Amino acid sequence: MENRSVTINYEDYGSREELDAADRALLDAAIEAVSGSYAPYSHFNVGAAVRLADGTVVKGANQENAAYPSGLCAERTAMFSAGALHPGVAMEALAVVCSREGALTPNPGSPCGACRQVMAQYEREAGKPMRIILGSGGHVWAFNGVESLMPFIFNDL
Repeated sequence: MENRSVTINYEDYGSREELDAADRALLDAAIEAVSGSYAPYSHFNVGAAVRLADGTVVKGANQENAAYPSGLCAERTAMFSAGALHPGVAMEALAVVCSREGALTPNPGSPCGACRQVMAQYEREAGKPMRIILGSGGHVWAFNGVESLMPFIFNDL
């Protein structure tokens, strides 16, 4: 038996003002996307924005449904929209923010496992890691690739 460990590297920014212009614009798009959230049950609003290789930004927001779990997370809403509207264009970056009662949460929220798996699929299709930016009312965390969030992804190969 061999004991092993996994190390996760990420960038921790004190605020979104510390991001470069492209990442800040993507995070601002995710913040705008929160307005499209439909969360009458959890009151937990999430916005996401995907930046494609051609510079296009596609937004998404969580959508709840009385027939739980028929809703969909903001991350998958944005990624699936990007995939449907811009087939074959690689997804370079994804920004996500969470909000309660009209204010960004004090700490970044983290995508669920299903969203991480979808990110992994689009990453594999692009042939390179996707930058993942998790924003909040305070710190912003940035990851280089989904394996930093989920090191043992399902792989059908």
